[in-house]
Amino acid sequence: MSTEAGIDVQRQLESLIQDFRTGDPPMPVIVLHAEDPADDDRVTELVDELREGQQRHGTRLAVAPTEPQPGDHLDPTARAARLLRDLGDSRKWGDRSAAYRPYSFPRLGLVRALQEATDDPEMREHWPTSPAGTPDGNAQREQAQIHLLRILARQRWRPRRPPRRQILLTDVQQFLPMGVLGAFTALLTRPEWYVAVLAGVGLMILLAVLNHVPGRAPLFLWLRRESRWFLTTTFLQSAARRQSTSVRLLRPVRSWGAIAARAYDVAEAMREGGPFPLQLYVLALFEDLRDNHRRGSWDLRGFKRTRPPVLFLRRAGRENGGIELIRAVSDVRSRRSELDPLLIVAGVAADDAALLDRGADGDPPADRAQSPSRLSRRRQRLRDWYDEWAGNLRADQSPSRTNALPWVLRIPLPREELVQLRETEWRCVRARHRPPLVRVVWSAHSLLLVLVLAVTTGVVHSRELHRTYCSAGLLTANRDTERRPAPGDGTECVGIATGDVRFGAYLRGGTDEEARRLRDLEKLVHAENAEVLRDHSEAYVTVVYAGPLSSSPVESSLVKGAEELAGVYLAQRVVNENYTVKLRVLLANGGADMGHQRVTADAIARYADRDPTVVGVVGFGRDLESSSDVTDRLHAAGLPIVSGTNSATYLPKDFSNWFSLAAPDEHQAEALGLIAEQLRTPGKDSYALVLARDTEKSQDRYTGEQAFYGGEMLKQKGFRLLPERRYRVANGKPELRLHAENICSGEQVPSVIYFAGRVEDIGSLMTQLGTEVDCADKDISILTGDDLSKARFSGTGGRDGVTPRITLYHAALAELEEAASRTTFYEDAAHHLPWLEGRKVTYDDAEFSSGQTALSHDATRALHWAASLGDAPQSRTATWVNLRGVELDGMATGKIDFTHTPPYRERRDHSIVLKRVRRTPDGVSETTVLCSRPAGTTEELTAEKCSIRGRAPGG
Repeated sequence: MSTEAGIDVQRQLESLIQDFRTGDPPMPVIVLHAEDPADDDRVTELVDELREGQQRHGTRLAVAPTEPQPGDHLDPTARAARLLRDLGDSRKWGDRSAAYRPYSFPRLGLVRALQEATDDPEMREHWPTSPAGTPDGNAQREQAQIHLLRILARQRWRPRRPPRRQILLTDVQQFLPMGVLGAFTALLTRPEWYVAVLAGVGLMILLAVLNHVPGRAPLFLWLRRESRWFLTTTFLQSAARRQSTSVRLLRPVRSWGAIAARAYDVAEAMREGGPFPLQLYVLALFEDLRDNHRRGSWDLRGFKRTRPPVLFLRRAGRENGGIELIRAVSDVRSRRSELDPLLIVAGVAADDAALLDRGADGDPPADRAQSPSRLSRRRQRLRDWYDEWAGNLRADQSPSRTNALPWVLRIPLPREELVQLRETEWRCVRARHRPPLVRVVWSAHSLLLVLVLAVTTGVVHSRELHRTYCSAGLLTANRDTERRPAPGDGTECVGIATGDVRFGAYLRGGTDEEARRLRDLEKLVHAENAEVLRDHSEAYVTVVYAGPLSSSPVESSLVKGAEELAGVYLAQRVVNENYTVKLRVLLANGGADMGHQRVTADAIARYADRDPTVVGVVGFGRDLESSSDVTDRLHAAGLPIVSGTNSATYLPKDFSNWFSLAAPDEHQAEALGLIAEQLRTPGKDSYALVLARDTEKSQDRYTGEQAFYGGEMLKQKGFRLLPERRYRVANGKPELRLHAENICSGEQVPSVIYFAGRVEDIGSLMTQLGTEVDCADKDISILTGDDLSKARFSGTGGRDGVTPRITLYHAALAELEEAASRTTFYEDAAHHLPWLEGRKVTYDDAEFSSGQTALSHDATRALHWAASLGDAPQSRTATWVNLRGVELDGMATGKIDFTHTPPYRERRDHSIVLKRVRRTPDGVSETTVLCSRPAGTTEELTAEKCSIRGRAPGG
């Protein structure tokens, strides 16, 4: 710098630029003017030196053309707007030597495009001439808007001659995310990687071709950043006078209407002239520069561009629009709360400097301090002037301070500081050129490192997905099913099977026959579902079956799940062959012994939220501690549950969405009481005992309910109850030896034992009691609930049996004999179940003796009836309501009737059977049906009907 003033100002600029590296200091309009008008040319030379110095320092700078134009008759405001129009060209802001990539000015380009369309000669005859609000005025305005949009479309909503590089970069920035989205969407289908890449590249090419169709607006115009700014800035709200310009990014038609309305309103405001066009240019320039230096961008460009842009005005005057430009900059900054990075350095003639003061006459305010130039330059430098200016911004922006230009920092320069120094005294203010850390970190090398980390993270995430979910790909997973710990060891797949998930593929344990049958049933159900979706996509409902469709080393039996699923599939085939509304069945696995039914209920509820065809759930046949939570979760989802085998007494009382075909535990105990009263010896003390499974460390609630109601029943029948005993289960085996010894060696040996346990424990109990010497000469009767109906005693080809002098009485949920003559269930089973093909099956066949298949079939048929009332698919809410009107005859268990069941009350017409099992002299376990009642009958059982004497063997 060749003058003392130049050295001081350049030092102040560098100080301000260094502050910009670490923060966002307010950037003033630095106005340099001489105290003596004779020195105006020296000020202009000083501005040129400052420009050259900043250019050498690598600052992005532009020079506004303030030279007079020949034949220019524009007013100062229009001249000021013209100064900004060319600044949208990135080449005006330095060459490739400037740090980082060129600037982009999409907002300034959009404003310029609107200005050019407004000034287009074709628009002159289309502007409305009638007053607004009148029919003619509205029609003319609509036609003018259409023509304006046609001109803008011809210009591609850009200035007429934008740089080619800018168009290319804008299009790439616009379509690249769409291409990535297309590739990611293709990746969700789990193809080969090159298919996803081709999908992304192909989508980008297609969008680029469509984007350049002549005569139409660009694709995704409402998604451009300049369009979002154009629609959301409050600065333009005053221009939108007649029509709403609200916008939704995912509504292209409505968004296009908003852009069209805003564009026309702004064009009208530009046509009226005044300060609005100039201020809009200034605002657009500020917004673009703010975006170019935004630190939170994907490329961290704000951290890489550590020097603010500088705009130089060599000689700002009233004639060339410079003064108006400075006023507009101050006005816009005062209206907007955001800080922008633009630093403006302007040279002003001494006579024009007063135009930048507070009053129109140029008089300074009364409280203005003495000019800093008059103070000792040793005591106060330009840094102090900046600090004083920044501190006064709050007061200087007050609306009451009329004609104030608070963002202008005036620096009057005395003659002695503008005198050129000897060349040996010239000074060069050094600038820091250390590259910012971000440019080193966020580079090609760092990008490669990020890619490596991303791939590693993706692999880890993929492995986590494969460990968590049953079906997973590289980045996605089917979240309807999850892997959960199985009892004993390993994992099991639980949830609702959608997509390519098949529970049969995850089976462990169980007999080979059971596993094979369950896999076959699963394939049959999915084949039937595919036919429904293919041929009857407009008339079907979806029912979810939730049952135990997996096994474990501890809970290895798949009998219940396989038998229930057979009944559900049989109902599906019968419905789809005979009814207009077809039935689609989705399978849900609650885990071995339904241990993860909470997870399954959540998965069903989530799936039902996105599939309105789901009308209800069949299953949940285990009474566990989580049954209340499960029912409540599905209640919140609006799903009714029709269970075939869950005998919980409390569920129908607590939940209106619970429907069950199973006789409640309390009713079973009452029925078994008819037998207990026959076992008590009149006039003598009869002792009884409740032996229950210890469920403290399990979820089982069934045994606790059975124990409670069984004990209450024995008390009512006059038995003297011995203390209740609880046996533990370790490694899947019941620990009953010590209990058997104590029962048989006690002072009072019970004649009746109410066994509240599981079917898999009865064999051990029989063996332990049969080997105790003290029990060898005593007759003992064991009463138990419906879980024993799953046992296959030796007389029916099974593996279970009873020991001599011990008689077993148990309840069963399905009376099949009486209902057999009025149902086609067995003919349908022989026709549709592959393993029964060619066989003649009856109610006493081993395949149906437990009643599980019949109950699940009837439950599915009842739910479908409610969901297809009037031969039309019903909603889940309507299905729930229609269930109260279900009355179906000819079912496998009799008549299913829900019409007399008010909410929060239990039914009284369940099917129930009381059976006796005892040892014959030939060593075979003999099963006898003592009494029974088919479903739909409310006739009470009596002790005479259920007599334990004189009944012929059966079953």
